[in-house]
Amino acid sequence: MTGEPPLDGLRVLAHPLRMRILSLLTGVAMSAAEAARELDQTQANISYHFRRLHDAGLLDVVEEVEIRGGRAKRYRHDPDSGRRMGPREPDDARLLAAALSEELQRRSADRVAGTKGAMTDAELWVDQATWDEAVEHARKLSRLLHAAAQPPRTEGTVHVSATVSLFTMR
Repeated sequence: MTGEPPLDGLRVLAHPLRMRILSLLTGVAMSAAEAARELDQTQANISYHFRRLHDAGLLDVVEEVEIRGGRAKRYRHDPDSGRRMGPREPDDARLLAAALSEELQRRSADRVAGTKGAMTDAELWVDQATWDEAVEHARKLSRLLHAAAQPPRTEGTVHVSATVSLFTMR
């Protein structure tokens, strides 16, 4: 145990590196050493974040491999795991939105000019049926992208960013 309090609900995601880890481990299972190389981080740092995400139920150990006489766990992210997370505190959504914003800014620096993409932003009023349909489309988009995720730099793939945040307001 690290001596730190557990991170419940969405608070565990309020760290940009953890969001990058989840994205990376959607397409492939990796050990902390493998993820550290991919994310240009130290193995110790990635191991720490792996433990926090695993404790929150967002990473699953999918295999243990023998490496130089030792054993390394390989983790994978199940995109549906977020629905199983514990109670959400009122501040969780704000913290998650801040982390999403920071991550979107980081990714935007790598945007390839002139390529296909879509971006929208809106604060508006719609009827309930339209809202329900929009939320279902967003969920379908998420399932499509997560199911198609491949290991980094797989031949024939493109590196993409997708951030969708839909919610009702007061």
